[in-house]
Amino acid sequence: MPDNVTPHPATRYDAEVRLTIPYYDAIQDECLALVESLPCPPSTWLDTGCGTGTLVARALQIFPTTHFVVADPSPGMLAQARIRLDPGRVTLLDPCPTSSLPREHGPFDLITAIQCHHYLDDEGRRDAVAACFDLLEPGGLFITSENIRPFTERGLSIGKRYWARFQKRAGRTPPDVAAHLARFDREYFPLTITEHLDILRGAGFVAVEVFWASYLQAAFYAVKGEE
Repeated sequence: MPDNVTPHPATRYDAEVRLTIPYYDAIQDECLALVESLPCPPSTWLDTGCGTGTLVARALQIFPTTHFVVADPSPGMLAQARIRLDPGRVTLLDPCPTSSLPREHGPFDLITAIQCHHYLDDEGRRDAVAACFDLLEPGGLFITSENIRPFTERGLSIGKRYWARFQKRAGRTPPDVAAHLARFDREYFPLTITEHLDILRGAGFVAVEVFWASYLQAAFYAVKGEE
């Protein structure tokens, strides 16, 4: 049985995802750079859908006073994160999806959800974003990145060819590339940038922005209002 919702085993995830998603490391770079630009570092940071803990492992080196909480629905992914992360500064939650995050560790100054909600349907994604909104401190920041959907069918066709070319150049076999693209709209469900922004606004965030985008990936931030 797979140990997470991706086709990549948790023990191979870090290597395999870089053959699959363009700019995977650049997305993390941009997220960390955005947090570094804040007036002061976050005291508490929740990373949901943390995977193997790569983002938090990097953040630990940059934000020495921040305490981190990490969550993921996959026991296999959390096992890898536990190996990588400092137990003195990181709390690992029991396996849970974003929509079921426990409240006792919050609220948080910052919540990140990087490349993890595209497996959810529309209702599930709204529930996940609403859970993040509820767990933020007033004035807190939510950062998320996802696969995105082109606005037109022609754009989608071009986008899939672009994605296939990237994966083949990265070293994936043609059958693996075809299998990944066949999961589009069946196992993962990309939204347009506009749809992402609408969900964030609908959750109640007072400022919603795109801060990085490539052809089939985008990163967003959203600010919770002050009470």
